[in-house]
Amino acid sequence: MYASFFHLQREPFSIAPDPHFLFMSEAHREALAHLLYGLDGGGGFVLLTGEIGAGKTTVCRCFLDQVPASCDVAYIFNPQLGATELLRTINDEFGIGLAAGAATVKDHVDALNAFLLRAHGAGRNSVLVIDEAQSLSAEVLEQLRLLTNLETAERKLLQIVLIGQPELRAMLARPELEQLAQRVIARYHLPALSAAESGQYIRHRLAVAGLAGECPFDAAALARIHEIGGGIPRRINLLAARALLGGYALGRSRIDARIVEQAAREVFDQAAPAGRPKRILVGSLLGLGLVAASAAALYAWPGKPGPAAIPAAAPVASGGAAAAAQARAGSAVVAAGGLQHLDAAALFARAARTESEGLRQLARLWNVELDPGAGCDEAQRSQLRCWRGKGGLMQLRELDRPALLTLRDAQGASAWAVLVGLAPRDALVETGAGRAWLPLTELAAVWRGDIATFWRLPPGYADAAGAKPGPELSAWLDARLPTAPGAALETRIAAFQVAQGLAADGRAGPMTLMQLNRASGVAEPRLER
Repeated sequence: MYASFFHLQREPFSIAPDPHFLFMSEAHREALAHLLYGLDGGGGFVLLTGEIGAGKTTVCRCFLDQVPASCDVAYIFNPQLGATELLRTINDEFGIGLAAGAATVKDHVDALNAFLLRAHGAGRNSVLVIDEAQSLSAEVLEQLRLLTNLETAERKLLQIVLIGQPELRAMLARPELEQLAQRVIARYHLPALSAAESGQYIRHRLAVAGLAGECPFDAAALARIHEIGGGIPRRINLLAARALLGGYALGRSRIDARIVEQAAREVFDQAAPAGRPKRILVGSLLGLGLVAASAAALYAWPGKPGPAAIPAAAPVASGGAAAAAQARAGSAVVAAGGLQHLDAAALFARAARTESEGLRQLARLWNVELDPGAGCDEAQRSQLRCWRGKGGLMQLRELDRPALLTLRDAQGASAWAVLVGLAPRDALVETGAGRAWLPLTELAAVWRGDIATFWRLPPGYADAAGAKPGPELSAWLDARLPTAPGAALETRIAAFQVAQGLAADGRAGPMTLMQLNRASGVAEPRLER
């Protein structure tokens, strides 16, 4: 909305992860060094904590990218599991198969121990990374501590990295978790940016967004952004974006502290200083008739409704008449806006029974109609390619596109459902019966990370693995990759891959192109929020 007014080529302060804007402060680099040091610590726990929005995800992505090829990594994105479920998830992430009928904690630990011994014998290290670790229960933390007892005469077999909010430090300070705390071999709390770093961060994002002239924020405005935002990058983004919006609404190309303070009242609901009138900046834009049109343009892409069509997830009904109603509905509860809230069993019952049926549902989100029984190959007629892989919710959030999830029940039967949206604790799924909400804890019970999705082909793309891009594809890549004067195209691709947490081979493969499509705004379906 305001980009052209400030002579910018793109919006500089989006809170969506965008590798173009990667900023690693000194503290971020030190946090990364602590995690990498922990890999050579011979077992035990490595701890990284930080406030919400401080950049832990940025550090984690860089860390995973730099883990040596001799390491096997299991990444747990949903730690709200019981001890047995966690062990099963760890084994799944490491690709460990269990014997038929294995279900106890001992079964899972024995299988994990055998895998770790084989890996050690082959000269490989094993690393377990758990994000959002503040959600772990005391029971699960104790089970993790016991896993560090798996060892040979020379060394521990498993390195565990815990990443979480400050509450994680308080949890480990409890007397009952003292044994675990004593096994932490490296810890780092990611602090907020300093005042100088906050200014550097803002100028960096503006420069990447195309600013060639003077910074639109004066010195007092930069100081107030740091003070109000507390040096937290996500809060800085929200505040700076709203301040630019306010400057645009008022027709001012220079942002002062007064505009920042008004923006803070709107973004963070801070009380207005005594005696100062509340002049709502967004109200000025409404008077210009711009907000509704801009919001529609922001969320519009072919064939998809905007976020307003997605109601917020409602809690599952429980107790008394609500429980009886839930039982009659077959584990489906009507949530806000008419959407239902399912559990894992209800989702599995409604899901497609064949992958081709699921792919047809996914293709419709791209305005493509596949023939019954058709697979990925038919989508190529519409300049789409099918990508299959194994990942987690973190990867799906980064790819930011609907995906077909392969579900499996306790008996090993398979079904398929389309993920169309993600909330912090819930997934929005689509089956032949329509859309419904599902708690992530329920999704984890039937989904083991198998993904299929589509991506749009760039011009001149060749399927040949490792083939160098021709002139047409090279020009397309050159226009979308971050500029680096004098750098070869392969070097720029590799730099983009590092920022995305991908293997930096300098080749424009499917995963790299999917991330580049997302980062550069190629028209593809995106996950609902």
